Amino acid sequence: MATSFVSGLQGQRVIVTAGAGGIGEAAVRLLHDQGCRVVLCDVAQDALDRIAAELPGVTCIRADVSDEGDVQRLFDTALSVLGGLDALINNAGIAGPTGGIEDIAPADWRRCLDIGLTGQFLCARLAVPAIKAAGGGAIVNMSSSAGRHGYAFRTPYAAAKWGVIGLTQSLAKELGPHNIRVNAILPGIVEGPRMDGVIRDRAEKVGISFDAMKTRYLETVSLRRMVTPQDIAGSIAFLLSDAGRNLSAMSFNVDGNVETL
Repeated sequence: MATSFVSGLQGQRVIVTAGAGGIGEAAVRLLHDQGCRVVLCDVAQDALDRIAAELPGVTCIRADVSDEGDVQRLFDTALSVLGGLDALINNAGIAGPTGGIEDIAPADWRRCLDIGLTGQFLCARLAVPAIKAAGGGAIVNMSSSAGRHGYAFRTPYAAAKWGVIGLTQSLAKELGPHNIRVNAILPGIVEGPRMDGVIRDRAEKVGISFDAMKTRYLETVSLRRMVTPQDIAGSIAFLLSDAGRNLSAMSFNVDGNVETL
């Protein structure tokens, strides 16, 4: 097992949504290395199979967080496997459509909010009774730099991520008396194929090259670099650890200081 990152993670029972790729996978790997017992869900079966083979002891479940039946099955299985719950990482989300408001199909709007916001509600409502029963714990909701900036041509995504901040603030007040900490993480421009797709779509929308659009994105970041999934995973682990025991209702920008979108 890896050297302890921070104290208090050993033995924690954790559910991670969208845990078979990107930020979710990085979080699963770090938490597993630190001695957490992890159940993850995802919609990509091949990725779930890969994680199950690579991380013995991690339970992988195929589930769409926007589907109430899938979420119920996820929690039924997870709580049976884990015997309780100490933390929920609400990580699932999609990029959603890129386009002017008049070009966005209502179905695409709904899908983006169903996964990125309603999915967090569906998971939290089942996680909270179990975390209460454990005597307290933590919920980490994944927002985005788009959760504090307006984001032209990405209105469904920005709306979902602003909604996550409201959900986080409300749950922190509601659940604090039960010793449950609720925080949001706001990643910025995260390295990986999903961000490449976002940059490509935005470049096409404004009529410039991919490289030119990538340069524009990085010029709005004070540190002039992307963040990695591992950067986000480290912040998640910190919030679950003893070091984060008095942090709640916070929105942590892990983005190199994105100045605007």
